[in-house]
Amino acid sequence: MERYARALAIPGVGERVADSRVEVEVDFAAGSESIAMPDRDVVEIRYPMAFNDIAEGWSWNPQADRALQDYYIYKYLPLLSVVEERGEYEGEDKIGEIEHRRITWRYDYYLAFANHYDFYPRSTDDAAGFAVQVPAARAGHVAMRAVARLVEPFTRESSTFWKATYRKPVDFTLKKRYLMVELLEIRFVDRESGVTLATLLPSRQR
Repeated sequence: MERYARALAIPGVGERVADSRVEVEVDFAAGSESIAMPDRDVVEIRYPMAFNDIAEGWSWNPQADRALQDYYIYKYLPLLSVVEERGEYEGEDKIGEIEHRRITWRYDYYLAFANHYDFYPRSTDDAAGFAVQVPAARAGHVAMRAVARLVEPFTRESSTFWKATYRKPVDFTLKKRYLMVELLEIRFVDRESGVTLATLLPSRQR
């Protein structure tokens, strides 16, 4: 847990993990879109979630009634990626040709949660997801933050390794690290001033 907190700059989580509240900035550029509202000085900011399914085995629900439930239980919000170069070596993939190869690890951090439909209706629309309206003048200056409560097992992880090849001389390891949470709020804030422009709360709190 501590390494997640350090990477994501979350203060105090290591002191009391259960029920700890965290606030993290979402990688907004990875999935947001803006739509101007006709004849109004506001813009609708959307963050579609239709394709943000977590496909790890612990997120599967193969017995789901597809009319009422999703196959994948959990959705994710991307937080950040950290790349580490871990050395180099000489290798031979094609007979007689020695290659210079790199060893690269990438850590991708995500929020993982199952209460996404508390914030928007279940829909087959690709645009389904978080949506708010903000002043048009601030539309290009919006950041997205998630406020959440940590839930057991607090963190999950997966690893995938790609061996270097002749045409791609990199040993690449991908570590996906998930912070397991219950979403409490989604805030859209002015990146410059920090002022909250709009807040989404779970449907039971509206």
